[in-house]
Amino acid sequence: MNISIERPQPNQAEAIAEICSIGWKQTVEGKLSKEYQSQNVKFWYNQEKILNDIEAGSYTHVAIVHSKVVGVIGGAMTAPEIGEVFVLYVDETYRYKGIGRLLLAALTEQQKEQGAKEQWVSVQEDNQRGIPFYEARGFTFQRKKITKTDTGEEQVSLRYFRVIE
Repeated sequence: MNISIERPQPNQAEAIAEICSIGWKQTVEGKLSKEYQSQNVKFWYNQEKILNDIEAGSYTHVAIVHSKVVGVIGGAMTAPEIGEVFVLYVDETYRYKGIGRLLLAALTEQQKEQGAKEQWVSVQEDNQRGIPFYEARGFTFQRKKITKTDTGEEQVSLRYFRVIE
C-alpha cells in the first residue's frame, strides 16, 4: 500500500471532518451522551471550522492512499519548546497499517524544526486504541484531567508527554 503524507488542502475538509467525527465518537462511545457527542462534532468538525483550521495550520498533515484521505493529524506549538498533538485519527478500514505512526512522525518533525523539545497529547480515558499507540512511541502518563461538558457530564482525559530531542 502506497501511503503519502501531505499538507491538507481545502478540498479535503469534508473527508477530514468525516474521519475526525467518526473517530472521536468511537473514542467516547458509552462515556458521553449522544447529545454531547452531537454538539461536539457540530462545533469541532463542521466544514467551516475545518477549513479555518486547515488555513490556520492546526491540521498539519493528511495520509493519502489511492487519492483518498485516510488519516489526519493536527497540532501546534503551545510554548517555545512544547509541541502538542491536538488530533490524530485514521479511517477505521486503514488502521493498524502504520498510518498513525507516519502522521505522528511528520508532526513531530515539524515541531522539532519549530524548536520543540517535548510533546504532549491528551487521550480519552480507557481509549484502547490511543493509549497503547502513544505509549509505544515513548509517551508517558502524567496526569488525569477532568472537564465538565456543556451537558453536565465529566469528560476524563489523560495527559501524556515525551521528550523529542
